[in-house]
Amino acid sequence: MDLELLASLRTPEGSAALSAATGVTGVDPLAAASALRARGIPAPLAAAALTQADLRRRAEGKFGAAAAEMFFTRAGLEQATRAVVADRRAARLRAAGVATLADLGCGLGSDALAAARQGIRVYAVDADPLTAALAEANAAAAGLSALVTVECADAASVEVERFDAVFADPARRRAGRGRLMDPQAWSPPWDFIAALPGRVPRTVLKLAPGIDHALLPAGAEGEWVSVDGDLVEAAFWCGPLAEFPRRAVLLPSGGEVHGSGVEAAPVGTVGRFLYDPDPAVVRSHLVAEFAAEIGGRLADPQIAYVYTDESVDTAFARRLEVTDVLPFSLKRLRALLRERHVGRVEIRKRGSALEPEQLRRDLRLRGDGWASVVLTRVAGAPTVVLCR
Repeated sequence: MDLELLASLRTPEGSAALSAATGVTGVDPLAAASALRARGIPAPLAAAALTQADLRRRAEGKFGAAAAEMFFTRAGLEQATRAVVADRRAARLRAAGVATLADLGCGLGSDALAAARQGIRVYAVDADPLTAALAEANAAAAGLSALVTVECADAASVEVERFDAVFADPARRRAGRGRLMDPQAWSPPWDFIAALPGRVPRTVLKLAPGIDHALLPAGAEGEWVSVDGDLVEAAFWCGPLAEFPRRAVLLPSGGEVHGSGVEAAPVGTVGRFLYDPDPAVVRSHLVAEFAAEIGGRLADPQIAYVYTDESVDTAFARRLEVTDVLPFSLKRLRALLRERHVGRVEIRKRGSALEPEQLRRDLRLRGDGWASVVLTRVAGAPTVVLCR
């Protein structure tokens, strides 16, 4: 995809090509290309339309029905904010009284569009010309051009003080290098990003879920978000936007756990039920708050499995019923599983160096039963918790 092909796709001829490409997605690529060329569609336009049709199909999981009118690149789609996350963030900004927003590193425009749907006027920039053009095209396709202005520009050139709030999503990948772990290698770099709250107090920073908690600006809120159990992002809410030191959010339900992130959970024995918390709870360091919510405890102060003696319904963890607790021994575990005719196991682990697939092979299972094997530590000792 380049700027010329994007412009072609936005013409009536391009729209016809996209419609034709949508009708042949899922078939052999060569046959699909031949079908489009048979309709007189030039080869470059046909290839671009087929790529867009495939990306739109893949994007449905992030954007729902709106994906059918949007424009994507593979990298852009991978990095774009899911609509359910962007919509929640935009609603929170609107509730905080934000009327104008600078979107630095707008990508394909997911967050800008969500903010505009809340009535917020957005000035969005991206340093890549094609990405900026795609964001502009997506705003037009959504009928939001009156509220979203997109420009190709360096984020550092934006006079952010003119806006009520700033949203920044620094590029954390580089072609040929994958994820950039050093925040100073991001674009824009961390020094620029970290200085934004001092310029515009109402600043939101979208970051990778593995972000170091030590980078959280003083007084800011660290929020970790999961969608259907998949941890997708962290966000730092700064200045008057901060409500709690830490927050874990589960979408699409909207459930939340919040607290200081430094509390210690009570430690005791393994109970009848084991809870494996949602990754947003674990990564936000809110396991103690979750444990308090269900009246639970840890069996090891360093391991984020929570135990109770009574069953408690919760959306924030997967609950398993404990049947056996034993010191780790491959021989003993294999014998116990064979005795119970267990032929299929789910293996979970925290605090264990064992590789689940290697353990699965070593167990040499036989039978038609099923069990969960949890590799963990109890009071520092390697332990197997067998569950159902």
